[in-house]
Amino acid sequence: MTDLEKNSVVKNRIKSSLPYFFGVLISILIAIYIRIIPAEFVFVGDFVRFGGNDPWYYLRIIENVAYNFPQYLAFDAYTNYPFGTEQHWAPLYAMILVTVVMIIGLGNPSPELLHTAAAYYPAVLGGLVAIPTYYAAKWAFNDRRVGVFAAFLIAIVPGQFLSRSMIGFNDHHVAEVLFSTFVAAFLIMALIKSRKYNIDINTFKNKELGKIKPFMAYVIITGIALAAYMLAWQGGVFFAFVLGVYFVIQHLIDHMHERRTEYLAIAGVVIFGIALIAVLSSPVIGGFGKTLHIRGLISGIVILPILTGLSILFNSKDLKKYYYPLFLGILFAAVVVFSKFFISPVYDMIVRVSAFFLTSGGAATIAEASPLLVRGGEITLMPLWYSFGALGIVSFFVLIYLAYTAITQKNTQEKTFLIVWSLVMIWAMLQQNRFTYYYAVNAAILSSFAGIMVLNWAGWPQLINNLKNRKNAAPADNPKPEKKKKSKAKAKKADTDNQKPNIWHVASVVLVLLVLVYPAGSIALEQASRGTGGPGGQWIDAMEWLRYHTPDTGVDYLESYEIPEDGIYDYPDTAYGVMSWWDYGHWITAIGHRIPHANPFQQGAVTAGEFFTAPSEEAATEKLYDIHPDPDKAAARYVISDIEMATGKFHAMAAWTGDTDGYYVPIQTDVGQQMVPSQRYYNSMEARLHIFDADGMERYRMVYESPQGRSQEVGYKYIYNVVYGGNVPEEDTGYVKIFEFVEGATITGEAPEGTEVTISNTIRTNQYREFSYSQTMTSDGTFSFTVPYSTTGPIDGETQFETMPRGPYIISFDDTQIEVDVSERDVLDGTTIEI
Repeated sequence: MTDLEKNSVVKNRIKSSLPYFFGVLISILIAIYIRIIPAEFVFVGDFVRFGGNDPWYYLRIIENVAYNFPQYLAFDAYTNYPFGTEQHWAPLYAMILVTVVMIIGLGNPSPELLHTAAAYYPAVLGGLVAIPTYYAAKWAFNDRRVGVFAAFLIAIVPGQFLSRSMIGFNDHHVAEVLFSTFVAAFLIMALIKSRKYNIDINTFKNKELGKIKPFMAYVIITGIALAAYMLAWQGGVFFAFVLGVYFVIQHLIDHMHERRTEYLAIAGVVIFGIALIAVLSSPVIGGFGKTLHIRGLISGIVILPILTGLSILFNSKDLKKYYYPLFLGILFAAVVVFSKFFISPVYDMIVRVSAFFLTSGGAATIAEASPLLVRGGEITLMPLWYSFGALGIVSFFVLIYLAYTAITQKNTQEKTFLIVWSLVMIWAMLQQNRFTYYYAVNAAILSSFAGIMVLNWAGWPQLINNLKNRKNAAPADNPKPEKKKKSKAKAKKADTDNQKPNIWHVASVVLVLLVLVYPAGSIALEQASRGTGGPGGQWIDAMEWLRYHTPDTGVDYLESYEIPEDGIYDYPDTAYGVMSWWDYGHWITAIGHRIPHANPFQQGAVTAGEFFTAPSEEAATEKLYDIHPDPDKAAARYVISDIEMATGKFHAMAAWTGDTDGYYVPIQTDVGQQMVPSQRYYNSMEARLHIFDADGMERYRMVYESPQGRSQEVGYKYIYNVVYGGNVPEEDTGYVKIFEFVEGATITGEAPEGTEVTISNTIRTNQYREFSYSQTMTSDGTFSFTVPYSTTGPIDGETQFETMPRGPYIISFDDTQIEVDVSERDVLDGTTIEI
């Protein structure tokens, strides 16, 4: 072939590829556009409002890494007080962003640049997912049209993939999808190359580099993509598990069809080996630590050559084909039994992998860990619709079709992988709905194949080919004789008819648009318009108050902490914790710059649940001291509650303790039997704090409340008044309330024995709401009250509160009234005041 001919071939290839290139590029731009629709909800004045909970901790990591670049935050003393915690998240997601921002910011990026880049980061990654989706679909079905349509569908798919790649949702989930899809795409091409070049052990023995290079190139890239995936998510062993399942199944299929399996062992060992090197090289892997990753990858490296060796052995012995799967089943059972009794680490790994998606107890209350199709204890398909539009259902039918063709026809390795990959994702998402963001790619690829099949059946390929042929056809130099004019006219008319769309062409396009495109796109746009979630104005307000009105912890927020030998950080005496429900831990860290006890890693979830469901102030206080390794210190100085904790989330707090009985009881009403809060609920620490404003408590005082918000608070107070004879003002109060745990000043005095003595005050909050505070006791000749509020106001270096009594405490008994002032130092030091 001459240079001119080569250039012509290259130009033709580029020309033919341009429509698909622009198709993928447009898909990326559409994806990014949809994902930045709610920008106004994210950029609120100078404040960048990230969505959800975990994105705030990524902001914490990004700020810390930028300050200590390139060192990653391996241990964090700013959460899980009083212990601190080793890093739960793998480093790659944050390191990529920080590296880019450091370059843009010339080594010293401003906080504004960091926050803005972090907000747009997931939207950009969400758009880029179109690239590996295109290649995975194109290579799996050997059709660029399937690839480009799949890229478009993944751009508009709604549900969790959209929400977790939205502007402001600064979390690793979208990176999981991006890297895992690259793994799938490159593996598919590696499998195609293995078949094209008939890769086996002899290929390597004979050093047939022309065959080895293209195969190994894609195997190595697959390994690099898997390494990136495992360094971007602490649960990255998941997709290694997907590959492992496929390799085992493909071994069985190949053996049953008398095909050699060496290519699977070679590919698996190299892919898992590259990922293993990356895991071992990374100083931090997060989550479960490296143990599960290392064991899982080594298992693949060891098992795959064994599977191949057994296949070769069974074939050399001319044993019946079904002996192979039977032997593997027996071998697996033997390994499980043997490891249970003699190799506990192996058995533990098997149990952990097999239960990877299963949740129970308090963990079952985590929204993303709940089963996809179960809502309120009932099975419903609506989550499937809101997660994928019609793509979810269509993809299931395509899977059935592919499974049928796999049984009735000779299937390719890449289609087998697509089936296994999709089925594992379905299995995962049915148990934990978070995995719907993984299956979005599978749904897009499978539905794209269905859409292109419909267009094929309608005759679009023939129509396009006819149009191309007509365009390329040269005009005839010698017209036909006049006597054939009539025949020529008929032929021309027939040819023209084949070059015009007919009713089936139009109907097929309309069908694809109405079934695959419109539902997914319209749901995605509607979901994008809702915003990104995250802390409301009340929480932001409360966290900023916490940051600027409470004492410094003495722990540097941007410090790169050393990992303590015993796993417990040595906090200075000035440090203190904040007790709230785990949902809000990262907000307390990243916005409030204070140290929560419980966090969205679910650390402290049980003990926080026990604190808030404690049946008395004394029991709650005892829990604070039980948590801290120093028996003379409490696990929290501040307690933060919101109305959700007092209402809808209360059941979750109880579930984490393992005791949910008796908090709600049935009563008969005019509209039938209703479940209402019980006396046990109203006795709980959470109710006493939030519903009753800590009235009568000795060591807990309100120091801040946010503006009120829409809630069920009035209803809870109404039930208390009507059912239990209470007298609580039926009004909405602060949506978020911050309480301080103090020593309390003790006021003692004398009163006639048997006399009822009351101490009271009127508390005015920072929102200018007033409520009554009082305690009552029966004198035995003396009385003693411990009170948490200072009547003289805040002092330097301590909590700078506005919520405080309007005047002195009033002690009353018989006809006697005594006014008593209590200083802030008295309250903090636990001073006894005698009157």
